[in-house]
Amino acid sequence: MTERHRHQHTTSAAGQRTRLVAVLAITVTVLVAEVVGGILTNSLVLLADAGHMASDAAGIGLALAGIWFGTRPETPQRTFGYQRAEILAAVVNAVLLFGVGGYILVEAVRRLFEPPEVGSGLMVVFGLVALAGNTVSLSLLWKGQRESLTVHGAFLEVASDALGAVAVIVAALFISVTGFARADAVASLLIGALILPRTWRLLREAIEVLLESTPRGVDIGDIRRHIAETPGVVGCHDLHAWTITSGVPVLSAHVVVTDRVLADGTAPQLLDQLQECLASHFDLAHCTFQLEPAGHADHERAGHP
Repeated sequence: MTERHRHQHTTSAAGQRTRLVAVLAITVTVLVAEVVGGILTNSLVLLADAGHMASDAAGIGLALAGIWFGTRPETPQRTFGYQRAEILAAVVNAVLLFGVGGYILVEAVRRLFEPPEVGSGLMVVFGLVALAGNTVSLSLLWKGQRESLTVHGAFLEVASDALGAVAVIVAALFISVTGFARADAVASLLIGALILPRTWRLLREAIEVLLESTPRGVDIGDIRRHIAETPGVVGCHDLHAWTITSGVPVLSAHVVVTDRVLADGTAPQLLDQLQECLASHFDLAHCTFQLEPAGHADHERAGHP
């Protein structure tokens, strides 16, 4: 990561951190309240919404971890710092959330056949508490979500939490008015169905980073064409693009240049052109290029089978 990019990241993070910490605190508080409410009322939908909020708390926590790890200095032993730790945490969270989502779905199906008695009155109270907490969080994130993708993602997660709280309230009112206790299980199935796809997406994206897959939205063929069309460039090989952590894509390439570029001292200008091209067209701020004459690739293969 360049110093300029790191400075921008740090400055932006400073403005986001306070809001995200406040939202995380509210989310965890409501999560605990819903767990207590679920136990007191024997309501699965409250526990399901607590699991839903746990998935969102994990997302917000990972966003904060990304900000924190992204500002940690590199060391001789860890030349990219601790940025990959965010991805490892995402894998652990995804595995745990799969367990939560699976339990909710299995228990909801069981309750469809054997619906227990639930305290619908308390369910409404805890649902309203959750909705109030989500409303406060949305107000905290409203302005920042227009300025930052990180905050925008947290805003969408809290908005989905608000829908979960509405599902709790609707199910409780339905049970109170009609006595149809299975409404608790039906609402739980809906919330469980929200948790699992998002958890799978989190796990898949984390695994792609760990496998050093090409970042989403990056077309290697298009990058190769841009490099090859730069004046003074003859070809390109050993082109690799991967992601260190969320929001930090990197690229390396061996660029074959004309003898004139190497002889007349214009190599630094060519490097600037390549860096500017990939930063502006592909949002790749951290690129490493090796400039070499034609035929050097054969020498590399001979020395490095």
